[in-house]
Amino acid sequence: MPELQKLEVPPGVYRNGTNYQSMGRWYDCNLVRWQDGIMQPVGGWLPMTSTQMTGVPRGVLGWIDNTGDRLLASGSASKLYAVNEAMTVTDITPAGLTTGNESSTAREGYGGGLYDAYEYGTPRDDATSLVSADTWSLDTWGEYLVGCLTSDGKLYQWTLSGTAAAITNAPTNCSGLVATEERFLFALGADNNNRKVAWCDQENNTTWAASSTNQAGSKELATNGSLMAGVRVRGQTLVLSDVDAHAATYIGPPFIYQFTKVGSNCGLVAPNAVVALPDGNAMWMSYQGQFYMYDGAAVREVPCDLVDYLKAGVNWDQKAKITAWTNTLYSEVWFGFQSSGGTDVDKYIAYNFRDRHWTIGELDRCGGVDAGVYDTPAWVSTDGYWYQHETGYSYEGADVYAQSGPVELNVGRHWMWVTDLIPDENTLGDMQVSFVTKSEPTGSETTYGPFTPGGFTNMRFSARQVSLKVEAVREAGWRWGTPRIEAQPAGQR
Repeated sequence: MPELQKLEVPPGVYRNGTNYQSMGRWYDCNLVRWQDGIMQPVGGWLPMTSTQMTGVPRGVLGWIDNTGDRLLASGSASKLYAVNEAMTVTDITPAGLTTGNESSTAREGYGGGLYDAYEYGTPRDDATSLVSADTWSLDTWGEYLVGCLTSDGKLYQWTLSGTAAAITNAPTNCSGLVATEERFLFALGADNNNRKVAWCDQENNTTWAASSTNQAGSKELATNGSLMAGVRVRGQTLVLSDVDAHAATYIGPPFIYQFTKVGSNCGLVAPNAVVALPDGNAMWMSYQGQFYMYDGAAVREVPCDLVDYLKAGVNWDQKAKITAWTNTLYSEVWFGFQSSGGTDVDKYIAYNFRDRHWTIGELDRCGGVDAGVYDTPAWVSTDGYWYQHETGYSYEGADVYAQSGPVELNVGRHWMWVTDLIPDENTLGDMQVSFVTKSEPTGSETTYGPFTPGGFTNMRFSARQVSLKVEAVREAGWRWGTPRIEAQPAGQR
């Protein structure tokens, strides 16, 4: 007798270990997400700007000024731009900016490795070090934009007109900046000291010399790493190095700030790979597929189902390009990265921090501004244009799909004869379905389909295990639930 079997695959992508170890899970996808357990496409995008910016953006920000004008900013290794609500792109690059590297490059030749580490004149492949791609850290000081480019090290401010200018009396040779909730500006790695945090007087970013009449000051942190980024969290400012995490708490005069190490061996992989979450926490990417979250008290690791995928798939020489942004409309954090075969940021992983699952895909976005400045997110591409995301279902021809790992057909029976598919789709015709069969995990594959579901969908194949692939065939807000197949033991057909 034919039996109905659910092809019930839980949300999220699993890519650790072998393909067979992803049994009963989604193994691959592009431009899809799961909300409340239901698979659906991510929203599409439309162009926002028509003027191309120079260089690949390596740092973005969005904010609303005191007049209500919505503003976007992005910086490359050689430029800093602002975009107003009319989508006018303005070059606000400060005069005399020390430009940097768009990509990480190897420091080869004499002096490229550790001194006295090898015998003189002996060639070696692993003695070179990297000069990282340069990035901007951007924040707001009231309605003004402040920023720091790693190759330049100065702190700049843009007062909504003209070009950005160096902040008077501010430290130089810095690695980044962040504005605190208490209206101090932190200079990270100040004065060429990669452990030093310096801050200006409260509400006055031109006073940096500490005295009894102001609250300016500095602190050299007890860390083995180099300070990379800061982010505002609930009641604190989190400062991250490439090896650990420190929380800065305002305590007032005479010490002004108290710094507490809250995490070890949890270093930030890249200056822009950290985000603040809506609940006041922070999440960031560390090295080789590890992720961490700070909850205001301690750092904890976020389990990742994509560790092996990231270890093999990320170009780790270009880790400085990794960037993170939130998409709170769908409770997600996105991380863009350059793949092992790519030329710049071309792939992403995303984490649903409400339902705690992961998804992957291909997209050339190197930064994003969450909804709030605009009604939907604004993301910037590697070619220097801004796009409005989560609008419509147009993807510039990209494939939208998901494919599962192996699903066993009636465990305990060797072969099953599959005759029909009963889809679970909100609008028939939006999707097509294929089945990839194997007789054993390392065996050859045979693909049946694609089939266009329509009620009871007739199929004919036999298999021990199948992999389900669903693909969008038209731009629509489809929903895919739990399909069923009608099958019986192969010997009974």
